[in-house]
Amino acid sequence: MTAVLPTAPAEPRPAVPTGRLRLVLARLRAARGVLVGGAIVLLLFALAFLGPYLTPYDYAAPDYTAIRQPPSAAHWFGTNGIGQDVFAQTLRGLQKSLVIGLLVALLSTGLAGLVGACAGYFGGWTDRVLIFLVDLLLIFPSFLVIAIVSPKLRGAGWPAFVLLLALFNWMVTARVVRSMALSLRDREFVRAARYMGVAPLRIVLRHILPNVSSFLIIDATLAVGGAVMSETALSYFGFGVRPPDVSLGTLLAAGTDQAPVFPWLFYFAAGLLVLFVLAVNLIGDGLRDALDPTSDRSGT
Repeated sequence: MTAVLPTAPAEPRPAVPTGRLRLVLARLRAARGVLVGGAIVLLLFALAFLGPYLTPYDYAAPDYTAIRQPPSAAHWFGTNGIGQDVFAQTLRGLQKSLVIGLLVALLSTGLAGLVGACAGYFGGWTDRVLIFLVDLLLIFPSFLVIAIVSPKLRGAGWPAFVLLLALFNWMVTARVVRSMALSLRDREFVRAARYMGVAPLRIVLRHILPNVSSFLIIDATLAVGGAVMSETALSYFGFGVRPPDVSLGTLLAAGTDQAPVFPWLFYFAAGLLVLFVLAVNLIGDGLRDALDPTSDRSGT
């Protein structure tokens, strides 16, 4: 009779994501666009919020002895018509545009998710009232409304401008979320929660919204770039950020006429704007491919 030697217990293996999460992580690792776009966005945020500590100049302080100086060791991006350091101004403008873009994207996506999920789940008169509100806001030309209302809110500062942009930036997303919620409300897990007496709003928050979160994440990511472009366009025409504060839009507006002669007044701000929007689009495309269950692409 042979003796059976005791075997050493197997070492516990680290938890490995399975199923859907494992597939998403694999797609994200393979999506070069997400990695490149994410790295660019992180660098731009670092530049916007840490860059001002690299220069001794304040963005609003003029130097009348250095007017329209080209880029040099003293002024990396040159100076403008009253001697303000363009590097400091560009970083301040980038900082302001990024903050506005993020806040607008978060507010508009959150509002779209809540309104769309409630409209789709509750149905009936709730759905009719909410969709009527969505359609009503879609009729109004948002750019014209913001242009008219914005001058009346000068005392409220840029937070009021953020609310205005968010107010006209959620309706299409809400319609998509509503259609998704209509298909989710008859699923087994939602019906089980309803039969167990779970409050309707709790069902929306705990069962409907988490199941549309993939779409909302993608939409919020792309909305950041769209919000930055909207802020830039409105500030370019004088309806957004007000002097003495600056944004990428105000810098572009101030430097457009002088770009042929003093290109540093325009192209640095324009380059950062284009770079940020391209990076956000790369991230959005990669997230779409990774989170979309019908996508068979692993990213390139």
